[in-house]
Amino acid sequence: EFEYYIFILYSQVLKAEHFSSWKGEQQMYKLDIGWPKSPEHFTGQTFCVAVDSLHGLVYVGQRGDNVPKVLVFSEEGYFLHSWNDTVEMPHGIFVWNTAIESSVWITDVGTGKYGHTVKQYSPSGKLLQVLGTPGNAGSSLIPLQFDQPADIFVEETGEIYVVDGDGGMNNRLLKLSDDYKEIWLTGTNGSGIGQFRIPHSVTVDDCGRVWVADRDNKRIQVFDKATGEWLGSWSGCFSEDGPYSVRFTANYKYLIVAQLNINRLAILAAPPVGSIGDCVIVHSVQLADETKPHLVDVDMKSGAVYVAEIGAQQVQKYVPL
Repeated sequence: EFEYYIFILYSQVLKAEHFSSWKGEQQMYKLDIGWPKSPEHFTGQTFCVAVDSLHGLVYVGQRGDNVPKVLVFSEEGYFLHSWNDTVEMPHGIFVWNTAIESSVWITDVGTGKYGHTVKQYSPSGKLLQVLGTPGNAGSSLIPLQFDQPADIFVEETGEIYVVDGDGGMNNRLLKLSDDYKEIWLTGTNGSGIGQFRIPHSVTVDDCGRVWVADRDNKRIQVFDKATGEWLGSWSGCFSEDGPYSVRFTANYKYLIVAQLNINRLAILAAPPVGSIGDCVIVHSVQLADETKPHLVDVDMKSGAVYVAEIGAQQVQKYVPL
């Protein structure tokens, strides 16, 4: 019996060693308690955050009556300005940079005259482009007719990925060309392969794969960015709570996932080219109760992670150690 216990103990030690080489005792991130310098500018519910790492700017989308919908901070945490026009209920936000220009894309899930759209703004808040029919919830049959579009990712080439929607009729992933024509569209409502129940966040890695947080199916699904073909899915890490956001770290080695209901950031190992396999959580950051992390973004220069928290009504910055 004694040998049996020793054997069990030994095998558990081996198991722990195997995982600790992954998990590591040391933390990967620490909270930057000095960011932002003036948190009183958060006057609504902070739903989304986007980093412009080229220009050192952080954009925050918030909701509420009579509050500025978009706040702009420096990466050091100084409040710069805000803007409000034509943004009703921001859900997702993304900064797109080219060599000559930068712009801010916002998905708007409002039900008023500006809602159900994906919009492009100048950094100062001038409306440049509207995709969708403002104020009209769409049907899945028409590519550019959105119903509560949740998130957007724009590649350097100008090609656009949209997940649509945040609880509306549509449950799909759409790829558009730089002149806003449909390249491919995939997904219907359901829990089968390539189907979605609230596709909530989307990102693209450095080896041609599109990653989607399939929130209510409690999984991440992966697609080929050229064809839209389904490549695999991860569900093993999300039994407690579905993934709300997907963003890669600056070196593309890890995927940062927010889990709103358990107030956690999960850091998952990104698979190399080839098999998707199932997920491995290498680290997690437990946030305070009721912070409710909704969407995150990563500074691709410094590696800092910004977390938009609906419950705490703030954005927090975590810096890599």
